[in-house]
Amino acid sequence: MSIPQSGGGPIEHHDQLAQYLADGCKPKADWRIGTEHEKFGYCRDTLNPLPFEGERSIEAVLGALRDRHNWTEVREGGKLTGLEKDGANVSLEPGGALELSGAPLETIHETCDEVNQHLREVMDIANEIGVGFIGLGAAPIWTHEEMPLMPKGRYKLMDAYMGKVGTMGRTMMRRTCTVQVNLDFGSEADMVQKMRVAIALQPVATALFANSPFFENKINGHKSWRSRVWRDLDPDRTGMIPFIFDEGFGFEAWVQYALDVPMYFVYRDGKYIDALGMSFRDFLKGKLPALPGETPTLSDWADHLTTAFPEARMKKYIEMRGADGGPWRRLCALPAFWVGLMYDQTALDAAWDLVKGFTADQREALRVAASVDGLQAKVAGINMHDLAREAVAISQAGLEARARPGAGGLVPNETHFLNALHESIETGKVPADELLEHYHGDWNGDISRVFADYSY
Repeated sequence: MSIPQSGGGPIEHHDQLAQYLADGCKPKADWRIGTEHEKFGYCRDTLNPLPFEGERSIEAVLGALRDRHNWTEVREGGKLTGLEKDGANVSLEPGGALELSGAPLETIHETCDEVNQHLREVMDIANEIGVGFIGLGAAPIWTHEEMPLMPKGRYKLMDAYMGKVGTMGRTMMRRTCTVQVNLDFGSEADMVQKMRVAIALQPVATALFANSPFFENKINGHKSWRSRVWRDLDPDRTGMIPFIFDEGFGFEAWVQYALDVPMYFVYRDGKYIDALGMSFRDFLKGKLPALPGETPTLSDWADHLTTAFPEARMKKYIEMRGADGGPWRRLCALPAFWVGLMYDQTALDAAWDLVKGFTADQREALRVAASVDGLQAKVAGINMHDLAREAVAISQAGLEARARPGAGGLVPNETHFLNALHESIETGKVPADELLEHYHGDWNGDISRVFADYSY
């Protein structure tokens, strides 16, 4: 979940809303990669989720990261709830999952080094205090009642609202984890093409990274239960946003969409003010019931943009949001997949050619089928395995064309980060398939074995 935004002055006219997004346009030389990933923490002896406070807790892990590795603490309500360093931050998901939001970096080599360093730091601390961390799309055995809600004002408000819309909002908050990548655009036209490719191919990412076949100690019938959860959360702010394929889509169209997303909060003086279900349009007119007579700042607008949760999201950059949390090597494969598709124009054009004929119904059906069947999904003549094969090949070509070397020049490009995906294409199996094979095989139906075999 996003942290409060800052630095924006008063909104004095409507054009500032679209201009805020347009200000994200950057020359290609300045495009960066921001990788985010979440993981569940638990006590190794009991397999119970980590509480916020105590000897073995989220707070203990954050405190040790601060003290040993020179992170600057972030507090809310006097409690340690996050860390910052060198453009990156460590934050808490509502149910206590630990998230790294990486710094904007130039290459996959750098972002993977950042992920590796973070996980090494976390695991050194975790091993000392008897804690484990695991990358999965959904909590495999825990119930809602077992998951603590972290002491952040945003989460308290969201938790109350989620109980009134959809059926799975609180499940999403406490018991799902993702890995995502944030990418730049060069112009409005570039943003439009990237957003369309991002949405159309998000089901491929869901299928390739599907890693949540277990929930509440049972097989749930889906390769990605996390994706299933997101389909019944809050229709006002989730989904495949078909309007982005309309003629004339651009920054202003996104503004109109975001203005129709009901508000969660306004952040003032370190506190979250309840604006649940209220209208940002009313806020612009000084008619917000939560703050009568007050008009918003650009920081309020930036905060509000973080409360829309479609499969790909635009802020001053584009977030790819369709993948389950997963094993260590796939944390680098996800940004590699999207950078290969998005940061070389020939690859981006090829990706658009691959999906431009899909209808809105097909895109939605692919999303649903990906969550259930992974690479085995088939929709209206579209074979997910074949679609994924073509997408990964385009990504490979894009990374080859980027030709960004690593390891002091010894590695010529970033293509090796796709190796895990090539294996899935070759075998037809994604992480969820591997977990199910263990469940039906050497685990003898004991889902708790996932912790011993798949923790970081």
